[in-house]
Amino acid sequence: MAATDGLSLPLHGIDFTSAPRRRKGITIASGRLAGDSFCLEALDTLYDFASFSRWLRRPGPWLGGFDFPFSFPRELITLLDWPTEWPALVRHVAHIERPQLRETFKAVCDARAVGRKFIHRACDLPAGSSSPMKWVNPPVAWMLHAGAPLLLDANVHIPFMHDGDRSRIALEAYPGMVARSITRASYKNDAPSLQTPARRAARLAILQALEGGDYPLQIPLDAGRLRDDLLDDGSGDLLDAVLCALLAAWAWQRRDLDFGLPPHDGLEGWIVGA
Repeated sequence: MAATDGLSLPLHGIDFTSAPRRRKGITIASGRLAGDSFCLEALDTLYDFASFSRWLRRPGPWLGGFDFPFSFPRELITLLDWPTEWPALVRHVAHIERPQLRETFKAVCDARAVGRKFIHRACDLPAGSSSPMKWVNPPVAWMLHAGAPLLLDANVHIPFMHDGDRSRIALEAYPGMVARSITRASYKNDAPSLQTPARRAARLAILQALEGGDYPLQIPLDAGRLRDDLLDDGSGDLLDAVLCALLAAWAWQRRDLDFGLPPHDGLEGWIVGA
């Protein structure tokens, strides 16, 4: 996967939703590394899974950071006697209807002590991410249920998890981890009535830190003509997609070091940059 004209291969950040629709789609930020800076080239939104499946099958080379969990905790998988190979696990879970899956997870939670209801993966604590079991606030279980089968069907390559087409690389990303490294202030809300000046100010603070490379990834963002779009989008979907793209850029810089992924359980997966 060679770079050309001093630029890296295409890098993408994907802000995913388990229920794409006209009011809230799957948002994709695309760009490349030019030197040490990430140059944002496009922001796109897809409104159904069929469009997203076609996008995943676009010829490589490319690398994407995807904002949804790719797998469940091994402890949960073992407890439920689910398959312990990732492709078989994904196929198995894809055939379970969401109401049944919710009841399964609820039964597990009900049997556990207060404060330890949800089982987490090893990467969730350092990333500050929710357990992939959660079906509300945020419903990451449904994001996994919808997204992981699409990755498998498209045969993308997921390091340590699935040996697919190595010209199309998918890594799990979590934009909240990057945003919180800059500010703890709320910067987004899907409800227009809650898209306040204070949240806009928080997006501006995040943008300014990204542009200066003044955050842990230390990759300066050049948003160009798309800067105002990131600032004005009160839902935060566009900014989250860019944060995922920056994580993809960080991983690309470490492509010869397993994309910066530490040794980990290949069944559970890992969040890049955690």
